[in-house]
Amino acid sequence: MSYKIVIDSCGEFTDSMKKNTAYERASLVLIVDNEDIIDDDTFDQAYFLKKIAESPNCPKSACPSPEQYMKAFDCEADHVYAVTLSSELSGSYNSAVLGKNLIQEQKPDKKIHVFNSCSASVGETLIGLKIEECEQKHMEFNQIVKKVETYIEQQNTFFVLENLDTLRKNGRLSNLKAFVASALKIKPVMGATKEGTICQLDQARGINKALVKMVDYIVERSTDTANRILGIAHCNCRERAEMVRDAILERMPLKDVIILDTAGVSSMYANDGGIIVVI
Repeated sequence: MSYKIVIDSCGEFTDSMKKNTAYERASLVLIVDNEDIIDDDTFDQAYFLKKIAESPNCPKSACPSPEQYMKAFDCEADHVYAVTLSSELSGSYNSAVLGKNLIQEQKPDKKIHVFNSCSASVGETLIGLKIEECEQKHMEFNQIVKKVETYIEQQNTFFVLENLDTLRKNGRLSNLKAFVASALKIKPVMGATKEGTICQLDQARGINKALVKMVDYIVERSTDTANRILGIAHCNCRERAEMVRDAILERMPLKDVIILDTAGVSSMYANDGGIIVVI
């Protein structure tokens, strides 16, 4: 059976995914002031980070249209899957579901499933790889859907931000709280709930102490790690990502570790120096 995996552009692609024609990106549009930036292979992270740092306004994003998803789903593949960032953070999931429904009105037997990652960034990457793994084992479509939904339920997402500007600009932190946090060098340790909303787990004074606390949460909340892949996405801070990887590997076994630089949407949320970890 042939298959296709459509991942919205909040999810990063590994080199192997970029070479695999089974994968396709559904691009979001990033909006900084009056400029639209397509989150595709042309995305320039350094230019984007400079733009948002210089702007007093909050950067925004526009999700792929149902027509964009519909076009991606209208293919020869026997099994079609979409992976979107959390439905609590974007309309991408609802847009993909509408695209699926539109295609199935024309082709009711077409096998399509849309996965709400309840995560973002490298969490979507890992879900795509899980789908591929199941397809390589020649599992039935419904079995794959069930297996991957269970995998999503077991995933945990964590992140630490160096820069709180985007959270301040989009109203998630008050100006006073952001100012005090910046002045005292307080860094929040953040996570995702099972429903895919953002929550604060802890905080620490200084980025390194915050990363240590994040590693503690990862170790405490992870199970069966020898059979799981750890995903780390970093925004322009590879050394920091490698330090987090090494700290985790000292404390628990892992099947594999993937380190990726953030794509456009993830760069917008993480901002310069941010680290996202999913297992």
